[in-house]
Amino acid sequence: MVRSKGNVDYVIVAVTLVLLCIGLVMVHSASSVISAQKFTDAFYYAKRQLMWAGLGLVLMFIMANFDYHRLRAWAPKVVIASFLFLVLVLLVGESRGGSKAWLGIGSFGIQPSEFAKLALVLFLAHYLADAADRMESFVRGFLPPLFISLLAVGLIMLEPDLGQSVVIMGTTIVMLYAAGARLSQLGLLGGSGLLAFAALVAMAPYRIKRIVAFLDPWQDPLGKGYQIIQSLYALGSGGLVGLGLGNSRQKYLYLPEPQTDFIYSILGEELGFLGGATVLVLFGVLVWRGFRTAMFAPDEFGSLLAAGITGMIAVQVLINVGVVTSSIPATGITLPFISFGGSSLTLMLTGVGILLNISRQSLR
Repeated sequence: MVRSKGNVDYVIVAVTLVLLCIGLVMVHSASSVISAQKFTDAFYYAKRQLMWAGLGLVLMFIMANFDYHRLRAWAPKVVIASFLFLVLVLLVGESRGGSKAWLGIGSFGIQPSEFAKLALVLFLAHYLADAADRMESFVRGFLPPLFISLLAVGLIMLEPDLGQSVVIMGTTIVMLYAAGARLSQLGLLGGSGLLAFAALVAMAPYRIKRIVAFLDPWQDPLGKGYQIIQSLYALGSGGLVGLGLGNSRQKYLYLPEPQTDFIYSILGEELGFLGGATVLVLFGVLVWRGFRTAMFAPDEFGSLLAAGITGMIAVQVLINVGVVTSSIPATGITLPFISFGGSSLTLMLTGVGILLNISRQSLR
């Protein structure tokens, strides 16, 4: 168990629980119509989200009381297991929404890519903690962890899942920077990433259509531009204070699957600019306390692990909110703690539990 008897960061606990409660309420509100239509139960998605939240909170409590130093010995095994799951899903996985990204039976399934994100954070923290004197070398320090992340991205892109791949690369950049990588190296990586992104877009016609829809969704208002147009309608009609909780119009089968990637649109419609801004402020506080935990961690491994978990949350929030506000091209990714999704929710809460354990041992 933990080496010290310090208290966890209660700000992280409070913010996480508030976001989780908002998520549970919004999942029910956003999904009530589609739940009633598909399953004759308006609480279908809400009950499942509550079940996953319960499991996630148990895992968060366990990890908050489990010495994070003991995770280091498991890092290589965990990342290998995540790669095996990524291969397995390509062989026997279930396709949903055009992506072969699920392992499971019937309506119960897990996303190996969600497990891979946290596994990679753990492994990169393990590797980079001992690589401080090698980080200035591109071949000996910078390239090996980058190669591991690119291997995971390659497997995930075979599903394909561009959103998860972008989150992994964004998190990797945060961790490399925290480990002391030179800005020139990160700039080279960023430039290469843009070229790779352009190549991936060019290789898939549907991605080209998404870019076109991002630039002008009204060119195809009933096709590729439909979802973002409905999202903007939702956000725009919310105004300052919203239409009221439960009063969304877009959830009446206008906005497809409103309880998942575009739940922030429903939140903005029902709770308005003030509600949406409040959620962003809560995420901002969580990211601040997470990076603060990284700064005061007792060792390099803990610092990098906290930075990786916090970076993963921050990158995912930026992408999700960027997509629903049409600030970046559409790609499927959940909003942490808010969107419906068992794999994402439980793994995020597990990550917060690790973050809390690091905060217990911080040098505050």
